[in-house]
Order: sequence, then C-alpha cells, then structure tokens
Amino acid sequence: MKLRQRPQPCGPARLRRSRSRPCGSVLVIVLWIAFGLVSLALYFANAMSFELRASDNRVSAQAADQAIEGAVRYLNYLLTTQIANGSNGVLPNLEDPLCHAVPVGDAHYWLIGRDTNNPVGPSRLCFGLVDEASKLNLNAVASNTVIWLPRMTVDLTQAILDWRDTNGNGPTVTYYAMQQPSYQCKCDSFETVDEVRLLYGADMDTLLGEDANRNGVLDASENDDNQDNMLDPGVLEYFTVYSREPNTNSDGSARINVANLSGSSAQLSSLLLTNFGTTRTDQILASLGLAGSGPGRSRGGVPSAVGFASPLQFYVRSGMTAAEFALISTNLTATEGSYVEGRVNVNTASAAVLACLLGEDTDVAEQLVNYRQSNPDNLTSVAWVVDALGQTYPDALQTLAARDVLTTQSYQFTADVAALGPYGRGYRRVKFVFDTSSGSPTIVYRQDLTHLGWALGQEVRQNWLLAKAAQ
Repeated sequence: MKLRQRPQPCGPARLRRSRSRPCGSVLVIVLWIAFGLVSLALYFANAMSFELRASDNRVSAQAADQAIEGAVRYLNYLLTTQIANGSNGVLPNLEDPLCHAVPVGDAHYWLIGRDTNNPVGPSRLCFGLVDEASKLNLNAVASNTVIWLPRMTVDLTQAILDWRDTNGNGPTVTYYAMQQPSYQCKCDSFETVDEVRLLYGADMDTLLGEDANRNGVLDASENDDNQDNMLDPGVLEYFTVYSREPNTNSDGSARINVANLSGSSAQLSSLLLTNFGTTRTDQILASLGLAGSGPGRSRGGVPSAVGFASPLQFYVRSGMTAAEFALISTNLTATEGSYVEGRVNVNTASAAVLACLLGEDTDVAEQLVNYRQSNPDNLTSVAWVVDALGQTYPDALQTLAARDVLTTQSYQFTADVAALGPYGRGYRRVKFVFDTSSGSPTIVYRQDLTHLGWALGQEVRQNWLLAKAAQ
C-alpha cells in the first residue's frame, strides 16, 4: 500500500514558513548586540561615576590644602600681633573655636596639640599649638638627662652623642659604614628630629612607641602593648632641635649675666633700683653677697667672684619674693652668646621630660605638674618652682638650680594642621614649626604627614558622618 505524501504548501504560506528561520536568528543577534551595548553603557557609566568621585576627592583635597594654608596665614598673623604687643616668648593660648573644626570655605582644619598636664584618654584629642620648649633639645641635652626618657636605650643615647660630636670618634661611628647602602655619621648638629631614624639603635618601637600616627593619643588602629588603655609614646615625642631664646632684652640690650656678677654689679644695681627702690635693692644685694661685708666681698668692699649657675639659683639666694623676681627675670641670663639653646619650659613640659631633668624622679615631676595645674596665675617666672617644691624636695630644687635648664619662655611652636575638604573628604595633614626668636615669625620646618593616616580620632569622623546624614 502506498503512503500518501502530505501536500506541500505553496504560495504565500510556503513563503512565510521559509522566512521564519532567518528572522529568529536575526532576533538572537539583535538581542546579543543590545546586551553588549547595555553592558558597555553600564561599564562606562560606572567608570564615569568613579571618575566623578575621584575628581570630587581631588577637589576636596585641594580645598583641604587651602584650609591648611589659611591656618598658616592666621597663625602667622597671630604671632606677628603678639610680637607687636610685646608678648613674644609666650605660648599663644588658642581658644577651642580657633583650633578645632575651624571653617575655611567648605573645608575645616584642626590643630592637633598635646596636653602635657594630664595624660589624655585613648581616643580624646587635644587641640592647640605644641610648645617646642616643652621638649629636650637633641643638640643640647646631656647623656645623663636623655637616658631617662621612656623607651630610651643606652645604644641610642650613645648614638645621639656621636652623631652631634664634631670630633667624629665615637664608638657608633663605624656602624654607618657597614650599612647597605652605607653612609657617614654626621658629626654635626641635628637639623631635624627625624634624623634620629638614621642612628644606631633607632628601631621604630623605640622611636614611635604605640603612637604610630604621631597624634598624641592611642587610636583604635594602634597597638596597646601593655594593655593599659593609655598611650605610651616613643622618644620622638620628647625631642626637638628648635628650642632657643634670644639672649637680649626686648629693646635689644644685653642681659645681665648672673654667672659672673662681679663685672656687672652696677647694671644689676641699676635694674634693682628701677624696680624696687634703694632700701630693697640694698637688701637684695646683701643677700647676693654684693654689698656690705657679707660673703663674696673682698677687702675694701670690692666684690670678689660672685656668680650663679642659673637664674633659679640667683633667685633662691637673693631672698626676693616670686612677684619681685617676675619683674626682672627676663633681664637675667647665665649664658654668653646671642641665644640660649635647649632650656625646657617648666610651664609646659610633660612629667616625662621634667623627670629626665631630675634623674628620673617621677614624684618631683608630678609635684611640679600638679602645682602648675592648681596655680595657673603663679607661673610668671621660674620662681614658682621653689614654691612648688618648698621644703618637701630640697635636693631636687638644688639639682634644678645647679644647671641652667629651666625657663618659662617659648619662641618655637609646632602647628600640626589636619584638614578635611567638603563632605569630610580629601584628608590632609601638614606639620609646621614657627620660630619667633628673631623678632618675626618664620617657618623653619614643614613636613607632610598625610601618609601616616587618619589622626583626628573617632569623634571627628562620627561628627562628619552625622552632619552628612543630616543634609
């Protein structure tokens, strides 16, 4: 039996069926092309979004840079005004609105400071200028002083002495020639604190301690080695190379050198007469051994060698009151030369620095810090040190008076400026050191610290996030 074949469509029906297969292929191709175009559009849109964000960050960074420059101009104006008012040598007391989240256009800046009266908490920043005279000067400090710093080692102490020794024959000198690459021991004065990183024994744990970003507080990202929830900084926190005072009066005249009063007793008598009158002047000169038949007088009433190691020792011997000494203290010196280098400002130094001057006597150092906190109006001269120590620590008072290491004046200040651009972006941080010892503010050092990372703590970041969410 033959099978009958289905008749094939003909005409328009057959034509429609023959065209259906090519149309389906074209549709698939069109869909793939559309998918590719959409993918390209999304890719370029995403790339443009990233580029827009990057551009926004660059603009914010430029705004932060301008905020820092604005802070520098403001501080320069502030110091210039202070000098013009006759207050050079005094640490500017910036109120919080002038150093915390200060607006400059859409950007803001902060002056990261230090609280040397009390250790601050693990995440609480202090804002203001940093007094360079509150630190130990690498070019002037003695080995039996610097050795008592926290984390300090004998090797690093010796390396500091060798690095600044112009003779160049210290025991650590050969170490530098064996390094890869090798370099020479400087055998000259330190120019920056960061030179310490080149020295023998200068490992990062000794230099920075727990303060990796060098902002003075223990941040959440930093390692608390001893788990005491407090910052234990390295030795760089306590070093400076800038502290110096002009060894002249405000009018440019020479100060009276108390290290050798025999040749300057007339100038001293004139200074005392101007401030205290004849009767009180005679009493003070007698106490100093410069009048009558008291100690220090040779035959015929002519003074023999009379001198004092420091203005503090002069004050102790003079029998003056603290108020009296404050009137003449800036007219006295115990050093020759144009400048007095390396004295520590007892009004602003931390307990760690003060303990170094006392042979690691932390009790006396804490006593000094506690006294100045309780008596902020009595800190007009080094005379308050006698009131603070009194009869309780006579040996410590004698130790401080035997060397010219204390002052209450400061002429160099660090401005550690951190800034944020609009919307909390574009973080920048730059450190400046201002020097006013020449009679006008001069920036003697500038260092970009942005690479150290965020240094404004958690509170500043949270405030920015809240402000952004409220917009």
